[in-house]
Amino acid sequence: MAFKKALLLSFIFSALFFCKGVSRQVTPAGRDTNYVVVRNVVVLGNKKTRTNVILRELGLFPGDTLWLRDLGSTLDQKRKQLLNLSLFLNVTVNVKNWRDNNVDVVFDVWERWYTFPIPIFKLADRNFNQWWVEQGHSLNRVNLGVRLFQDNLTGRNDEVRAELQMGYTQRVALSYDLPYVDKSFRHGVGFIFSYSRNREINDSTFENRQHFFKQNEFIRQLYSVGLSYSYRKAINTRHQVFLTYNYEKVSDSVAIYNPDYLGEGHTVARYLNLMYRISYRKADSWTYPLKGVLLQAEAEKMGIGALDDIDHVRLRLRIAGYWQLANKTYGALGLRSQVKFTGNAPYADQKAIGYQEDYLRGLEYFVVDGTSFFIAKSTLRQELMNFKVNLPVVPKKFSAVPFRLMLKIYGDAGYAYSKRYGYGMLNNRFLYTGGVGLDIVSFYDSCLRIEYSINQLGQKGLFLHTKLDM
Repeated sequence: MAFKKALLLSFIFSALFFCKGVSRQVTPAGRDTNYVVVRNVVVLGNKKTRTNVILRELGLFPGDTLWLRDLGSTLDQKRKQLLNLSLFLNVTVNVKNWRDNNVDVVFDVWERWYTFPIPIFKLADRNFNQWWVEQGHSLNRVNLGVRLFQDNLTGRNDEVRAELQMGYTQRVALSYDLPYVDKSFRHGVGFIFSYSRNREINDSTFENRQHFFKQNEFIRQLYSVGLSYSYRKAINTRHQVFLTYNYEKVSDSVAIYNPDYLGEGHTVARYLNLMYRISYRKADSWTYPLKGVLLQAEAEKMGIGALDDIDHVRLRLRIAGYWQLANKTYGALGLRSQVKFTGNAPYADQKAIGYQEDYLRGLEYFVVDGTSFFIAKSTLRQELMNFKVNLPVVPKKFSAVPFRLMLKIYGDAGYAYSKRYGYGMLNNRFLYTGGVGLDIVSFYDSCLRIEYSINQLGQKGLFLHTKLDM
């Protein structure tokens, strides 16, 4: 109950900060109006991105009235909306041609590189520390390959992802997402295909640690193909529907060693997955927010009709609130939760805390299997430095690399429910951790987190991450 009250307060504080005007504008001499009317909205600097796509994201139109007392904060919010598209390195906004109470609003954008052929050096394990300590930083547990990112392919913020990977997991994948297919810029479509195979799999859990089964031949194959549809009427809210067909096959040896991996000794699982997601984001930055609100809810049905070898209904909720407490001081509260309604779920469908981004800081070495869980996170950040480093060899508009150093303290709590016993001492038990850390933030959505954490077992350690912590 205390956490719910704190989370509610964080949302209230966030709303107050976003609604409050922080700057005043002085009209030209002789003008005594307290508002201006937008005559034209002008976009400059976009060579690839279509102007109508940029205007759609701004939500600012000729004839709109802007209050002078809020002019600076309103235009800055519009500027940040464009930055949140991850299409531009920088955006500036100016008011020009001020006549009577009519103005032109000019946005100047710096487009980023949209084509990224990036070498893949990816750890097979859940995080860097598990690979370095528990697996002895073995290069046999590294994935190598190439990943091609083609953002903004047609100038409509569409994305192509292609991946060819060798090593621990051999994988090929292709996806395409087109957010705008209609003149109203509300409807979008996409598709995804992937195939992977492994010689080693996580087949069971013992004492809250993953156990791996390995053979010389490939013992697991996974195919996935799907379609997506999105609807986005307003700026901050997006609805998505995903329909995916999945086929998973394991060798007989896996089913013999752990008959519960796919359930009842099965070696093949075919299932159709239908998921609905609604997302709401209103923050100063989508990649490293310091002020604002994030909400994401999902409802999923896995197993439809005859394709129901894995069958469950899953509800998932993610909430985060960010607000400024003082000069260069920021607070954040987050909640991740899941409820899964299922029968005798196989081991492959029992992943709760410790997988992907659902973990407590300080429990990176552990997993807690189950069907339902919640994780609450709190962070207090203080900006230490904010500077730029000039690179002499690259083009001018990419030469200034921004860095922001954020010192933080944090505390996490969680609980995972497992109907089955024997998975470990952390199941069906209240969990808590805490620590201090440093975030190094730069552009191209990059963030390095260096954290020193302690958990309820008294274990301490230094942990590295490269994604946002809530």
